[in-house]
This record gives sequence, structure tokens and C-alpha cells, in this order.
Amino acid sequence: MGIFEPYRAIGYITSGVPFSVQRLGTETFVTVTVGKAFQIYNCSNLKLMLIGPQLPKKIRALASYRDFTFAAYGTDIAVFKRAHQVANWSGHSAKVNFLLLFGDHILSVDADGNVFIWSFKGIEDNPAPIEHIKLDANFTPTCIMHPDTYLNKVLIGSQEGSLQLWNISAKKKLYEFKGWNSSICSCVSSPALDVTAVGCSDGTIHVHNIRYDKEVVTFKHSARGTVTALSFSTDGQPLLASGGSSGVISIWNLEKKRLQSVIREAHESSIISLHFFANEPVLMSSSADNSIKMWIFDTSDGDPRLLRFRSGHSAPPLCIRFYANGRHILSAGQDRAFRLFSVIQDQQSRELSQGHISKRAKKLRMKEEELKLKPVIAFDCAEIRERDWCNVVTCHMDTEQAYVWRLQNFVIGEHILRPCPENPTPVKACAISACGNFAVLGTAGGWIERFNLQSGISRGSYVDTPKGSAHDGEVVGVACDSTNTLMISAGYHGDIKVWDFKGCYVKSSWEIGCTVVKIVYNRLNGLLATVTDDLVIRLYDVVALRMVRKFEGHTDRITDLCFSEDGKWLLSSSMDGSLRIWDVVLARQIDAIHVDVSITALSLSPNMDVLATTHVDQKGVYLWVNRSIFSGASNVDSFASGKEVVNVRLPSISSMNGSQTEDSDEPVTDNSVSKDASVSPTFIKQIPELVTLSLLPKSQWQGLINLDIIKVRNKPIEPPKKPEKAPFFLPSVPSLSGEILFTPSEANGDVKGNGVEMNDRKLDMAPSPFLQLLQSSTEIKNCLSPSALDMELRMLQIIDDENLEDLDGKPEMISIELLLDYFVCEISYKNNFEFIQAVIRLFLKIHGETIRRHPKLQGKAKKLLEIQSDVWQKIDTMFQRTRCLVTFLSNSQF
Repeated sequence: MGIFEPYRAIGYITSGVPFSVQRLGTETFVTVTVGKAFQIYNCSNLKLMLIGPQLPKKIRALASYRDFTFAAYGTDIAVFKRAHQVANWSGHSAKVNFLLLFGDHILSVDADGNVFIWSFKGIEDNPAPIEHIKLDANFTPTCIMHPDTYLNKVLIGSQEGSLQLWNISAKKKLYEFKGWNSSICSCVSSPALDVTAVGCSDGTIHVHNIRYDKEVVTFKHSARGTVTALSFSTDGQPLLASGGSSGVISIWNLEKKRLQSVIREAHESSIISLHFFANEPVLMSSSADNSIKMWIFDTSDGDPRLLRFRSGHSAPPLCIRFYANGRHILSAGQDRAFRLFSVIQDQQSRELSQGHISKRAKKLRMKEEELKLKPVIAFDCAEIRERDWCNVVTCHMDTEQAYVWRLQNFVIGEHILRPCPENPTPVKACAISACGNFAVLGTAGGWIERFNLQSGISRGSYVDTPKGSAHDGEVVGVACDSTNTLMISAGYHGDIKVWDFKGCYVKSSWEIGCTVVKIVYNRLNGLLATVTDDLVIRLYDVVALRMVRKFEGHTDRITDLCFSEDGKWLLSSSMDGSLRIWDVVLARQIDAIHVDVSITALSLSPNMDVLATTHVDQKGVYLWVNRSIFSGASNVDSFASGKEVVNVRLPSISSMNGSQTEDSDEPVTDNSVSKDASVSPTFIKQIPELVTLSLLPKSQWQGLINLDIIKVRNKPIEPPKKPEKAPFFLPSVPSLSGEILFTPSEANGDVKGNGVEMNDRKLDMAPSPFLQLLQSSTEIKNCLSPSALDMELRMLQIIDDENLEDLDGKPEMISIELLLDYFVCEISYKNNFEFIQAVIRLFLKIHGETIRRHPKLQGKAKKLLEIQSDVWQKIDTMFQRTRCLVTFLSNSQF
């Protein structure tokens, strides 16, 4: 399949499907959809608790009940118990648009007006719907809800503007409400009986009494747009929350029949769901902008404030970069947000602060988006000075200055870098020096200037004297070497210049001959990779001033490229959908994959274990794992496809055959992509000539060696004393001697009886329970403590002094032979080395005399000795070489 295998996608919070809220015990959980999978968050802290499996199609509707989650995709409905699919309901001929939890049943409504009723009691035995209702031909359902206290009845809204009340038990339409000459988009039941709220596409909200078909009150959204979500407060306040397609949440006071407050710019896109928590002044909202937010009504003026939220990019990312040794990813998107994603724990992901945007927007009566910085088009970072001052610099679209950020505090810095203030032009390129002290900026006017990151003061400009600027046209890229000796810059017209970093003068330059699109410099090997509009990647040695490599293969615009940390690989992506890996040393393509959605940006982690990519019109960051590293294989060619381009699916939110729980750190791969199970990313292979340790605590295997010492140390000094008084909860009777006698109880008798039976079973059991664990040494490690292991081995001890011929048939002798075979096998495979050594020592201490007397056991023991000596001799030789090398280096003077 290739060197990189799909791992998972991060940065996805929710999509455009209404969420489902449920309460389990004292905790409340919300289930949201993310494409073809669903996620469950704990509402107390919005922590990700579970990621469901990947479905064949995108989820269109959700419902949940206790441990069950119902997800409609296409014409089918998948039923999950936690993360495991237990049933798949098929019956619809059209796409399922709505699901409604109705007691012990689920109602599903499709686009053709078919309503199916499913029972989830005994799901495995009831794969078919129990009832079917066909709606009117001129009635297109848009929403469905169950009015409280209305037995077996549901209210269905339509695109035509009418409402219908159905009795699903009798499969009969009871009443049809004429509507308000506008499509119905949402409806919800109120805490007051017989009253519902209906939201229409013209922006009106109708609070209607369905018992008398009478209007109670009507509200009108000031902003044009559809009423997409509604929710009534249940904590005693007469409030109704409504969300619209403009992203605004309006709070209406039902007693005063007027607008109470407005949450402007609550979301950047249409509101999908609203939900007031039961008996709490907390409102939850979700939107198509990839965010979930919780609002609390605890202010004196009654306005809600943001309590907590989880969000990702609301528009596709443009630039990404690994940070913190591969644990985090910096991402800049078209939504004007600069984010930090955690690869390990999703809860640590966050957006970097641009100041008090919300307060300023509210004060100036402007949108938050208008006050945010424009989208980032390029950025660079350096970890070496993270604790001292700002260590990230960003260039923004059509912006004449660059901004600095301090990642230690996740905020924008206090300095603004303005190159060439006399003739300002937009900043197009940036780079931070290896020492982390300087930032170099290149502008659209060909100007290059160096700034001090600590003070934000200019420290010189790079000017080619005859021209008065660094380049004639736009500066495409700048880079610094590892010793602050050279600075490399590239102009749009194809001129590459190498500058003296401190002196700011040109040392050398050359022309490529075509337009340069992008450059990347590797500080380790000193090679400069350039991308030109002729779809060719050229590598230059900036010291020797000559081209050393030339890579061709892409058929469309090259979007991004990056070096591996060791400088041996060069990765490039293109709008043709391909990702190619070039071997710089061998000057050839070693791998290529093709994805359906073109890659726009990529970054390889410093350890080369994870590759991050962004794609066209995708809001998340996609991670790929290096199979050659995670499989333990020493040869990369066994995974590489060479010149062949392999089609691969994008990484999914979750695995096809499993799930992740509680921000899991384990890789989740799409097994449908992998066709060769023999090269899956597992740790089956061992490194030759080495041994594998058990990873047990040191005390556990050392306890086997020093078990006698531990027993002597733990021996009580004084005999146990009789209690003066019995505990109050034990029944007792007085005796003539004055001692306390406890009355026997039925429960105690059962325990004692069970103990005798257990001991009898242990004495009569053949083979020993210990031998039943020989199938897996992992079970021995995890199931038996040192004292239990000692007891199991001593139970095999042959105490009677019998003839050798009589010993062959004894179960204990068979068990000892099996144990010797097990030790030979484990030593030869070099597994759990230190643990097996401790077990062998204890075994020989107990059964050494029996082995000495029996010729058959002597032969097995001799074989064990030979294998043990051979394995240890190889390991000891490597130890000796290491000792000699360390001794030599420690005594050397450099």
C-alpha cells in the first residue's frame, strides 16, 4: 500500500446534523456526527468520551437511548451499543432524514414520506420494522416531534407549510394544521401542555396551542433567514431560544412576549441544534462551523455568556507544521484562526488568542470575524526560545506587517513587524533563525528585512545595491542555515540569492530560468528544494552553487513539499491528488500514493513516524503513520511502491472495526485500505540478536528471586493477640470461661465450605492451573503474583521417595516436563527474558533434585542449558563491546 498508512483525522468536532442529548445517572452526554462516524462528549467538560466506528456513508440523522446510538446513513439505520454495532435496519427505499426516540421504539422518516417504526427491545430478534405509515403524496416531511402527554402521537412538519398530527399506533392522521404559508423547518414541545413552537423558513416563530389550534404568540427574527433550531427552558424561566441560518441565537421572553437578548455571532454558520438542559440555566448549541458551545444564563441582565466550547477550523486549513517534537500541530485556516492541535489528546487542542476579540466586537458593534487577522499564508516557528519570548511569526493575506506569537501562553505577541515602512507591501515569506533570535521577512515588493524577536526592532535589510531591493519581484521564500552564516532567498522570477546573514550582502546567486513557486531549505544537509511552474522539483547545494537533484512526476500544480528530519527524504504533494516521496540520496522516487481529495499542505514529524496533511474543502487535519517504523522492519523498500502510484483512502475519524474512547492515544487505521495483513503496523517482529523484556515492574520479577528473604522479613515478631471486644456487627454469645464465642452464620458456613471445595479442587487438579497459562506468557505475568507463582510451582513437587518407573505416570512429572519444554521455547524466542530467568531460578530451586534423579528430565535440562548459554553468550558479547566503547570514550580527551 505504501510507506504511509491512514491513521486518523483530527480537528473535527461536529457536522451539520442535529445532536442527541441523553442523561446517564448524574452525567449528561451529547452525541454528534462527524461525517461517517459519531462522537460522544461529556457535557460537564465537553471531553471526548467515545468515537464510533466508520459507516459506509455519511450520517444523516441521530438518536440515542442509554447505551444505544441510532445512526441513519443512506437508506439504512445502524444500531450501536456503545461503540459496537449490534444491528442494521434496512427497509427504506429513500434516504432517511429524521429519527425520533419514541418510548421503546424508533421512528424513522425518509424523503419519500415513509415512516417506519422499529423496536429496539430484542434488537437481534427484530431486524424488520413493526409498523409502516405512508404520508400524503403532497406532504414532504421536514421535522418530527412528540408532544408531551400525547399518547402514541407525533407531530410532523412539512415543506409545504402544513402540520399533521398522527396516531402511530392506529396509523391514522388525526388532524392537519393549515400552517402559515411558509415551510416549517423546526418544531419543539414546550413545558406547558398542548403548546409547541414552530420555526418557519421566513424567520417567524409561532408558539401554537395544538389542542385548540390557536396561536399563543408570534416572534419574528430581525435577521433574514430560516429558523433552524428551537428549545424551551425548563429551569423555571419562561425562555425560548431560537437559532437561525445566520448563526445568531435569539432569546425570547414568553411572559413579556418580547425579545430578551441576542447572541450575535454565536456561530460562524447556520445553527443546527439548540438544547436547554433539564432544570439548568444552560443552553447548548451546535453549528455547521464545526463547533459546540454551551451558554449559561447567570448574569444580572439576563444575557447569556459563553461557558465552555469545543471547536475546530470552520474553513479548510492552509498551512500546517509539527511542533513540540511531533506532539502538536500548528494549523492556520481560511477562517482566520490560528490553532494548535494535539496529536495525543484531543482535549488539549485550542485556538491561539488574538486578544479580546469578543469584547471589542461587542463594543464596536462589529462581527468578530472582521476584527480577526486575515488568513495566514505562511508561518515559521522555533522551539528553542519558547520560554523566553515569541517564537512564531506569521504572514497574512494582503497584510503589510507580520505578527509574532508566544506559544507558551497561546497568545499573540506584543510586537508587530513592519518591513520597509517607507514603501509598505504585503509580507509574503518569513523564516526564523536556528537560534530563535531573529525573524526574516520577504515582501511582495522584493524587500527583505531582519527583525529581533525579543524587541521587535529591525536589525538590517538585505539589499542588492544596483537594484535597491533584494529582488525585482515578489519574494517567494526565505530560509536561514543552522549557524546564522547564510540566508537564502528566492524571487518570483526565478532568481536565487545566498546572502551573508550578518553582513546583509549577496555572496552568490543564480537563475533557475522559470517562475519559482516555493522553496524549502534543510539545515542538516544544506540542500535547497525549489518548486517551479514547470512542475519540476530541483535541489541545489547552496555552498557548491550547483543543482544536485531533479525530480519530475507531478502532472498538476505542486502545492507543498517538506524534507524529513534527517534530510534523506523529500515529500511533495500536488493538485493531481498524488503524494510522492523522493529519496534524496538515491535520486529516485521510492513511493507514491493517490487520494481522491488533493493535498494542500503537508508536514512530517521530527521522528518521521507521523505525516500530517490537509486537503481541499476539508476542515480537519489528516494523520498518516509510517509503516516502516511501526512494523519494526529494517527495509523501507518492503513497503514502498516505487514508481507505481497506489490509490489510498483518506484517514477516517475512527476505525472500520473498532473505536476510540476517552481521547485514546492508540492508532486507529482503516483496515479496508490494507490488503496485505502481513505488513500491518504491529510489533510482531523482533530485532535480530536482541532479547525482549517483559516490561514488568522490577519488584515483581525480583520478588521471585528473593522470595525466601521476603518471607523471613515479613514474618510476624509477636503472635496475634485476642481481641478484647468483638466488633459491634458480629453476633456473639457469652461463655462460662469469659471468652467471646461467635454464632455461626449460614453465609460463613458457605464461605468455609467453598474454601474446602476450592482446596480439594486444587489438590486433585491435573494439570496445574499454572500450566493452563503456558499458552500465553503474558497471562502468567498479569495473573500470577510472585507468591502465587511460588505456590503453583511447589504444588508440582514430588515428595514421596518412589521408584523412577513409578514417576513416569504421575501428573506432577508430566507437568514438570511441560514446564521444561516451555522454558526452552521462551528462551529460544528471547521473549520476556528477565521474567523467564527469574522463573527458571525458582523452578530449579524447587524441582532440582527431581530433575537430577530422572534421566528424561536430565535430557530436557541439558537442552535448556545449551540454549541458555548460546543466547546469553551473544548478549554478553554485545555488553562487552558496549562497555569497551563507553570506557574508551570516557577516558578520551577531546
